[in-house]
Amino acid sequence: MKPERLNAFTDGVVAIIITIMVLELPTPRGADLGSLAADAPLFGAYVLSFINVGIYWNNHHHMMQPVERIDGRVLWANLFLLFWLSLIPLVIRWIGEAGVTALPVAAFGVVLLLAGAAYQLLEFALIAAEGADSGVARAVGSKGKEWLSVVSYALAIGAAFVSPWLSVAIYFAVAALWLIPDRRFERDLQAG
Repeated sequence: MKPERLNAFTDGVVAIIITIMVLELPTPRGADLGSLAADAPLFGAYVLSFINVGIYWNNHHHMMQPVERIDGRVLWANLFLLFWLSLIPLVIRWIGEAGVTALPVAAFGVVLLLAGAAYQLLEFALIAAEGADSGVARAVGSKGKEWLSVVSYALAIGAAFVSPWLSVAIYFAVAALWLIPDRRFERDLQAG
């Protein structure tokens, strides 16, 4: 399979996830700012989720640039990533219905943590498919941001049972860490 097909499939699934997320937002019941305030936490969850899905899509795009070979491991790892991303609309709906409470906020963190793990599995699968001297292998660095994200998500999941809003703040902080796309892959393409 060519990488372009995998990218097109991923783009389509991400577009559907984003569409489902926005459809989860209720229409305001009034025509004033007060009617918007009632759904502010849900809108905040949507913004955070949109940013996270966008970060994964953006970094997936950058990671796939040097890829020349796709095998079954890569296909399954990519599907595993898309599975976790597809759960984001469900967790948003749960937060919308239950509010910013411990279990839904912790579940949001579990989904983000496992999406991060799935992204790492995809990276490993690409390196296995292309070899230790591939563009992906050369671009992968110290993984400092990845480890910081994992630790932060784990802390936020536990913190949700003490202060759900603290967890939300940690999720936003991790998203801010990743807003600038992973430049390791672009640097490798320019050097190669």
